[in-house]
Amino acid sequence: MQVITSQHPRSILLGAQAAQAGLPVCDHYCGVMPRMQKSLALQRALFETHGACLFDVTLDCEDGAPVGQELAHAHAIAALLNTHQPAKDGLRVGVRFHATQSAGGHFENDARIILSAAASQVAYVMVPKVECTEDVDLACAVIDTAQASHESGNVFQRRLMPIHVLIESPSAVNQVHAIAAHPRVQSVSFGVMDFISSHGGAIPDSAMTVEGQFSHPLVVRAKLEIASACHAAGKVPSHCVVTEFKDVEALKGAAKKAGELFGYTRMWSIHPDQIRPIIDAFAPDASAVAHAGRVIHAAIAADWAPVAVDNQLHDRASYRYYWHLIERAHTTGVAIPTELQQFF
Repeated sequence: MQVITSQHPRSILLGAQAAQAGLPVCDHYCGVMPRMQKSLALQRALFETHGACLFDVTLDCEDGAPVGQELAHAHAIAALLNTHQPAKDGLRVGVRFHATQSAGGHFENDARIILSAAASQVAYVMVPKVECTEDVDLACAVIDTAQASHESGNVFQRRLMPIHVLIESPSAVNQVHAIAAHPRVQSVSFGVMDFISSHGGAIPDSAMTVEGQFSHPLVVRAKLEIASACHAAGKVPSHCVVTEFKDVEALKGAAKKAGELFGYTRMWSIHPDQIRPIIDAFAPDASAVAHAGRVIHAAIAADWAPVAVDNQLHDRASYRYYWHLIERAHTTGVAIPTELQQFF
């Protein structure tokens, strides 16, 4: 039986955790034109199949632009965004700019070229090598100025561009709680390779592997600090890359460990073959979704008062957990109970 209610469970249950809901569990990075086009096509195909945007695509200016061709690369990304028009169809595409402190003014050029031409198609901007909240403030000022030039004709309603940040050094880890609490930050990612290399050889390269990055104490500490900061601020922690992209089982294991042991709710992909395994690893199984559906259905029927389901007592604390699970199911393409589909 379908449940009809005027109040969305998210507005009742999540509070500060609302920012954690709804972002796809996989963030796929690509910077070479054929791969960007292929990724956008795959994103659209999965959307048409599942009725949800199962993964974000982040078009990469920082690592994707050949040296000396940064301006041309930014123009190509702007043209690609305007050609594909992802936002029009409910698809999420972000852009990673160069670092704010990069030589040659590449950050400002990325913002000016891409946002002045295609801001309405950009879901978020990823800012790499963030060290402190002042870096976020600087990035926001540049981004807002570039975005305003696109919006001067009132093409679409003004919005504050969400900012995703990349933590890549021990000093940034020390500032991550303040960074995650910044009101413009939506998600925080961990750059494991740069983090390790910034230690001047004190951390061995074995810590970059799929096994080592979950066992070396300094890397583990950094991951846990980032996850803790994000959950304290109601933001999304995004796990770092796994370079062994041909080893699907290792990738799935890393994604499971990132989610179940380290508290991450999102993970980077750097190869198309990694996308589906990451989504599957973060997806709840059907029996868990069915149980969550029964709990939420009973909660709504009781106007969110405590209820017993399968001989267990539930209240708003457990409702919040099970609603998160329902939202995770939706964003990973797992079927949700019919009576809850009205909320999506």
